[in-house]
Amino acid sequence: MSRRTSTKQKVYVYAVVPEFDGKILGSIGLDGGTVYSISQARVSAIVSEVAQNLRPERRHLAAHQAVLKRLTLEADAVLPVAFGVVADSPDALRMILSRNRAAVMDNLRHLTGRIEMGLRVTWDVPNIFEHFVATHPELRVARDRFFGGYRQPSQDDRIELGRLFDRLLMEDREAQTSRVEEVLTPKCVEIKRSKLRNEREVANLACLVERH
Repeated sequence: MSRRTSTKQKVYVYAVVPEFDGKILGSIGLDGGTVYSISQARVSAIVSEVAQNLRPERRHLAAHQAVLKRLTLEADAVLPVAFGVVADSPDALRMILSRNRAAVMDNLRHLTGRIEMGLRVTWDVPNIFEHFVATHPELRVARDRFFGGYRQPSQDDRIELGRLFDRLLMEDREAQTSRVEEVLTPKCVEIKRSKLRNEREVANLACLVERH
């Protein structure tokens, strides 16, 4: 099946895959939008019409991920696009695909027969600062010195304690993440570190693995 779209209609982009010309995946997109392909130069962008008032709400993020999951079952390779990317029109999107064909094809070849899996590691403790105080004597001594007795800690004291905590946090994260990567590396084609969201997170890894 094929789909005709207004040349001026903005489209929401989920991913780029090897040639998928005219294929429709159904009403699985944002706000139940029909997901279909726009093809150019042997590559296809997977899109739907833009949802009104597009925001990073849980239901929109879930729909975006659901489309990517479906594509991993139907396409040889999937080059995912970050949430929230909108093209001005199908023609503008075709021009982007054409201009960047070489880079897109290189990435798709690298991803063929492989999928990305995410791994998050967190400290499973009620209070991360208290956990570090209990496990790092250096931090415990500083905490007791600045906050012990009836002494009111100064702003400089608070800053110094915060810096010490941040240093120890970063050191422990690096050590633990390196241990995890050491175990995963023999099973992964590639591992990339992603941004951490809060103090409790140790690692956020994107792992490219063979599909089988």
